[in-house]
Amino acid sequence: MTSSSSPVVFITGASRGIGAATAEAFGRAGWRVAIAARTHADSQPLAHQLRRPDGQLLAGSLATTAATVQASGAEVFAHAMDLMDSASMDTALDAVLAHFGRIDLLINNAVYQDREINAMLLDLDDAALERTLLGNVVAPFHLARRLLPTLLAQGGGQIINVCSGAGQNDPPVAANQGGWGFAYGASKAGLARLAGCINREHGKQGVRAFSVNPGLVTTEAVAATLGDDGALAQRYGAVAPSAIAASLLWLATDARAAALARKPALIELQALVRDYQLT
Repeated sequence: MTSSSSPVVFITGASRGIGAATAEAFGRAGWRVAIAARTHADSQPLAHQLRRPDGQLLAGSLATTAATVQASGAEVFAHAMDLMDSASMDTALDAVLAHFGRIDLLINNAVYQDREINAMLLDLDDAALERTLLGNVVAPFHLARRLLPTLLAQGGGQIINVCSGAGQNDPPVAANQGGWGFAYGASKAGLARLAGCINREHGKQGVRAFSVNPGLVTTEAVAATLGDDGALAQRYGAVAPSAIAASLLWLATDARAAALARKPALIELQALVRDYQLT
């Protein structure tokens, strides 16, 4: 059960996948949980929405995540938010602060989801690239910058930015064969640089940030993009969202995590799962 003195985590992109699993893990650990996403009801059609190859919507919503977290005895607050709309992000952040009075940890997990993020170069136009950068770089930066004054006034806090190996490696195969496209890789490379700047500029004031790579995870989005037996899954294997959620909870709560924030490389979450037996 949570209490009014329990720390608060704000997780974006919590309607399914890593975000939903992370909300559940923090709730079970006694945190108060705030969640945000565009999909606040099941089967809700939206623009620039990732779908399965057969056209069906992905499962999951804020409502289902909130119900699961609440069932664990944790206090949960859900609010709609769109990465492509800065006003909606401001409204969501302000609503969380008004509800809980503080935020101790922001997990920038939400991503812009549209098949165009993994388009082949000749199929990728400027507008698609701009949308991807807006959703995956500008939006998480906007949330972090808006929250920083609150964290500083509180005397500290944490920010975890969920990045990707696609931001530091070339794809093993072309995008139309199960690899990633330039738009996605470029956006994740940009996001990966945010935590280091936060640490250098505000680390001495009690603010700590992490850039993390979850690796390949068996989420609905991965199945919709790569297929259930995608090339990357065959090459690298994959872990369940619950394992990544456990590693994020470890980062937020274990004293040994502080040393990782000082390293310039992405933190490999699957390595944490193995090293600390977090599953």
